[in-house]
Amino acid sequence: MNFTGLPSEAVPALMTGVITAHPSVAGRADAYLPSPCIQNHAANLAFLRDGTLSCVWFGGTMEGMGDISIYMSRLAPGSERWSEPEKMSGDPEKSEQNPLIFNAPDGKTWLLYTSQTSGNQDGSVVKCRLSDDGGKSFGPVKILCDSPGTFVRQQIVVNGKGDWLLPVFRCVGLNGQRWSGDADTAAVLISRDGGASWQMRDIADSIGAVHMNILPLDGDDMIAFYRNRFAESILSSRSSDGGETWSAPEPTELPNNNSSIQATVLNDGAIAMVYNHSNASTSDARRQSLYDEIEGGETGEATVVADIGRKAVWGVPRAPLSLAISRDGGKSFPHRVDLDTGDGFCLSNNSKDSLNREFSYPSVIQGSDGALHIAYTYYRRAIKYVRLAPQSLP
Repeated sequence: MNFTGLPSEAVPALMTGVITAHPSVAGRADAYLPSPCIQNHAANLAFLRDGTLSCVWFGGTMEGMGDISIYMSRLAPGSERWSEPEKMSGDPEKSEQNPLIFNAPDGKTWLLYTSQTSGNQDGSVVKCRLSDDGGKSFGPVKILCDSPGTFVRQQIVVNGKGDWLLPVFRCVGLNGQRWSGDADTAAVLISRDGGASWQMRDIADSIGAVHMNILPLDGDDMIAFYRNRFAESILSSRSSDGGETWSAPEPTELPNNNSSIQATVLNDGAIAMVYNHSNASTSDARRQSLYDEIEGGETGEATVVADIGRKAVWGVPRAPLSLAISRDGGKSFPHRVDLDTGDGFCLSNNSKDSLNREFSYPSVIQGSDGALHIAYTYYRRAIKYVRLAPQSLP
């Protein structure tokens, strides 16, 4: 079921949650998750303790607006239809974004997300809700990190010592200007007491490296991949001490268009990466910033630094959406297939008028049966789900 080229105004009719076999790709099935929202973005997948596959994302009228909230849909074991979504947040003054689910070693299930005013990411804090029943219900909202400008996107990883590693990025203002991403950096929040307290560890030389995605390898070895604010290449760094310290991010062979990526370690040890195979060299499309359609020029509350001389690149088309496989620990990704193709137009976030045509912000996870599950933004109108049988992987 490949609707590449379909007018985005027709997408809501497809948002039934029903999983349907792809007409021309063996071993592939697709669905569009149901949602009451005009805009839907930033999906993250996770299996709950009973085997249910969960998907969380944010929805509302447009990213940065006060009606942007977190939603969660579930795919029960054996089901071929995603559930109607449950609204998981609802602060009417805040844009609540970038959710993720974490199954903690103590049996609790965590929902984490960011909360900001308007487009001021440099004022964001991280909120959470906890579940004692495997994700069926969640408790009250709490603040996990109140350091202004802290953003999450990728999963928590537990290292061999039992420490929790939450990768974050720090949105930094420039000389009182409205946030635009020019000086963002990466960090890891580490908890040694089961999430009761967290210590921030900055990643050295990480300006422009965001959405840090930590993957455990062998022993204490880990690799991390990053989105690149300057729209050049996906970046990577490594740790040999269980995530306590990291090398400086360096370019990989894969391009990046300043849009989110996500990778996972497969059952056979290979790494699967989902990303947009494009960067600033492939298009001259540009926009001023992520939030240039939202009124309000007030600044956030994070530390302000001097202009670094480089500017974040926004507007590079978010297409194609590709899957690449590495079988050498992330050193190279020679095996690639496109999941969705189109022009990827993202010079506007406007979903109300069906202006956006991006495929972006992927999430990827493998089931115990070897099937690969992928969710991503489709035209900012829907969250699209793709399931690939093991034999259909590149």
